[in-house]
Amino acid sequence: MSVEQEEPSTAEPTSCGFVALVGAPNAGKSTLLNQLVGAKVSIVSRKAQTTRALVRGIALEGAAQIILVDTPGIFAPKRRLDRAMVASAIAGAGDADAIVLLVDARRGLAPEVEEIVAKLAELSAPKILALNKIDLVPRESLLALTAALATKADFIETFMISALNGDGVADLKAKLASLMKPSPWLYPEDQLSDAPLRLLAAEITREKIFERLHDELPYQSTVETESWQNQKDGSARIEQTIYVARDGQKKIVIGEGGRTIKAIGQAARREIEEAAEQKVHLFLFVKVRENWADDPERYREMRLDFPKE
Repeated sequence: MSVEQEEPSTAEPTSCGFVALVGAPNAGKSTLLNQLVGAKVSIVSRKAQTTRALVRGIALEGAAQIILVDTPGIFAPKRRLDRAMVASAIAGAGDADAIVLLVDARRGLAPEVEEIVAKLAELSAPKILALNKIDLVPRESLLALTAALATKADFIETFMISALNGDGVADLKAKLASLMKPSPWLYPEDQLSDAPLRLLAAEITREKIFERLHDELPYQSTVETESWQNQKDGSARIEQTIYVARDGQKKIVIGEGGRTIKAIGQAARREIEEAAEQKVHLFLFVKVRENWADDPERYREMRLDFPKE
């Protein structure tokens, strides 16, 4: 995607920079990204590790343009896809102008959080601590957690937020804006994400699969937008393939009489239409590809580097 330089219509000097959102799986990074941007640019699910690719959301605060990188949750990798996701998250943090560590206040100083903090200690970018889901825990627990984390990393500031309802997010956004460096904006004023619509559409469908099937379908599934054809009437014909690892999973996605895949398609189509700002005709296909997680092409579709081992 080509990147244009665009400045806001104001005499105020502009600033711009990259902020990495890091944290353990299910800390709420995608929800926070969407709140900061003011629109849905990353999928949200109650299932952990749903973010796979680096998704960049673009937020504006005064004359500052904040390019937010929603990194996959950092966890102990076991499979090739896991290793690619963790490498992507660490690389995203290493390249950022500022880092936000998002911690689920309910889980506290869990082992995976301690591991992430240890990795962040090696990075020189300013680090901000954001305790999420504060509406679900007692205040004294928040103070104790803040004190415990402060001994493990050099956070320049701590924010207590609820990414879901937006509490405290405006203050965090203002702080991030103050950390951006003098620079022209890297993206047009009305652009909300650098993710191609084809990728966002695939991610929306993958989210609807998670919402519909919950724990019935393992993580060995992915969605790809195979074709996007704009029609003469202004609508788009989109064909997507859902790849699963086994034939039994294919039957789960399709459902009895095709009811499950029909419901997934209807829910996905509505959100894709909103994102694309045009009427959409969505066609879903399910294919079994046992070793899709070992196929370099699948990683390129997700904008991840393919781990050699």
